[in-house]
Amino acid sequence: MGLFDKLKKDRQSNKQEITRQEIRADGWDAITEAFEKVYPTQKDPKHYGTLISWRLGGDSPLQGISIYEGEDYWHFVTYGLSELYEKESENKEISGYGMEFTFKLKKDHYEDEEAELKGICNILQTIAKLTFVNGEIFRPYEYIYTGQTQGIDIKMLSNITGFITIPDTDVAPISTPNGYVEFVEFIGATNNELIALKNQELTVKELYEKMGTDVTNYHRDSLIK
Repeated sequence: MGLFDKLKKDRQSNKQEITRQEIRADGWDAITEAFEKVYPTQKDPKHYGTLISWRLGGDSPLQGISIYEGEDYWHFVTYGLSELYEKESENKEISGYGMEFTFKLKKDHYEDEEAELKGICNILQTIAKLTFVNGEIFRPYEYIYTGQTQGIDIKMLSNITGFITIPDTDVAPISTPNGYVEFVEFIGATNNELIALKNQELTVKELYEKMGTDVTNYHRDSLIK
C-alpha cells in the first residue's frame, strides 16, 4: 500500500490542498458537501490521497478516498471518477464518468485497523482502474464476480469475495457545476451468492433484500448455501 499516504486536510500545509486552492475544485467540493450533510460534525474525515497522479504515470486513478464514521461502520467515498476541477468533457450533463464509488465496512476488532481501511482503498482503486483503462461504467444492481475465492480482507480469510452494487442509501445523486454524479455503493458478497447471481438464481435486488443491510461484514455467513 505504498501508493497511499494519509493526508491531513490542512489547506495551508498540504501541497495537494494548496493546488486545489489555486484551481477551482467545484466537483470535489460538491462531493464533500453531499457527505457533510449526512455527517455534519465530520469536517476532517480520514483521507487517503494518491501520491502520484494517474496523469503523471501513477498507478492509482482515483485522486483520493475519504472515510466518514457511521455509528458502527466506516463510509468510504472516492474522488476522481467525476470531474473534480474544471470541466473537460464535452458532455455538459454528466461529470466525468458520472459516478463515484462508496462502501460501508462494519467496524470490528481488527488486528490492524489502518491496514483494513487501506485494503478497501486499494480495492476501490483497482475497480476504478477498470473504468479508466476499459471504460467500464458501474451502475446500481450489478455484481462483480471474478472467480476469486479468497476473502477481500487483508488476511484473505473472510467469506466476502466480491461485490454487488446499489444506489448509496445515504447520499443521493448530485448536480455539480460539471454535471451529474451518482454514488454507486458496493456491498460485499460471498462466493456462493455471486455464483447464484451468475446462474440467474436470483437478482441483485433480491440478494440485497435478503441481506437486509448495506454494511459489509467480513464475518457474516453466506445467505446461499
